[in-house]
Amino acid sequence: MKFQGNVRRSIRVLSLLVFSFCFGLAVLGGSSTSQAAAKLRLDPGSVKGPDACGECHKTSIQKWKATHHATSFKTLPRKKSAKKIAKAMGLKRIKAGSDCLTCHFTSAKKGKRVKPIAGITCESCHGAGKDWIDVHSEFGGKGVTAATEKPEHKVSRYKKSEAAGMIRPSRLYDVAQNCYSCHTVPNEKLVNVGGHPAGSKFDLVAWSQGEVRHNVWYSKANNEASKNRKRMMYVVGMALDLEYALRGVAKATQKARFAVAMATRASAARKVMEKIAGAVAAPELKAILAAANSAGLKLNNEGPLTKAADGVQKAARAFSAKYDGSKMAAIDAMIPTKYMGEAIP
Repeated sequence: MKFQGNVRRSIRVLSLLVFSFCFGLAVLGGSSTSQAAAKLRLDPGSVKGPDACGECHKTSIQKWKATHHATSFKTLPRKKSAKKIAKAMGLKRIKAGSDCLTCHFTSAKKGKRVKPIAGITCESCHGAGKDWIDVHSEFGGKGVTAATEKPEHKVSRYKKSEAAGMIRPSRLYDVAQNCYSCHTVPNEKLVNVGGHPAGSKFDLVAWSQGEVRHNVWYSKANNEASKNRKRMMYVVGMALDLEYALRGVAKATQKARFAVAMATRASAARKVMEKIAGAVAAPELKAILAAANSAGLKLNNEGPLTKAADGVQKAARAFSAKYDGSKMAAIDAMIPTKYMGEAIP
């Protein structure tokens, strides 16, 4: 493996670089506001904003407002570390004219302009809501509530919501993919020139079970996810970690901080996946490892590494859709029990 001599030093450096622990990492750039809007993961014209979700999910939104995902809207632009990165990249404002908007903020179209309206919101993970939010919140007629909705209508409502673009929690890979697309930063210039971390020490279980456990609609008390759910989250999360690390190495063109960080991450994720595959009998896990081992972790190797990442993605999606975690007790000792932050009461 390339960059091996720098691996141990890179781990120590990266741990010091990571700032803020519970919100997405920016992908800074020097484009104009209109160009940045075109690169946003969410179509600003389709974003409804957290208040629209809060009409039904009052408890969820109330808890979200106290999280780093929400408060970063005001605190991030004031951080010395963020200002330092922006200056190094030639940016005057983090909230305007840059791809910081993609991960750190939720942007919506206001008149003819695109403006950030909040931090990381419901739509950041579940998709822009314009086309599905009305369908998702219609329970079957006047006076009908979620509690009195007919089972067949609920099934139909969920199906229509997903068809219209909603990413429901049952689609674990797709929801978690949004986490990793921001908690890794496949942008060589941003890391090497801007001094931005190449990624956070993100773990899907440890971070999702912290402040808002993404379980408030069903439990009301913000309880932890079930044991089976956490098993699935751990495996799918590690597969995504591996996938996005490979995509990062694919972008590496010079032996510097970015290349070392991404290669280190890919190597570590691959070792964890080997342990998981040794404990859980699933052909999809073997397919993940086969794909990951099909390309070398070296500079200027974008084609093979991207193909390897695509192979990991295909197998991870299949795993996520097929299993429920009920037969995976063998990995319980691997799953984190300490979470990032206290649960919002």
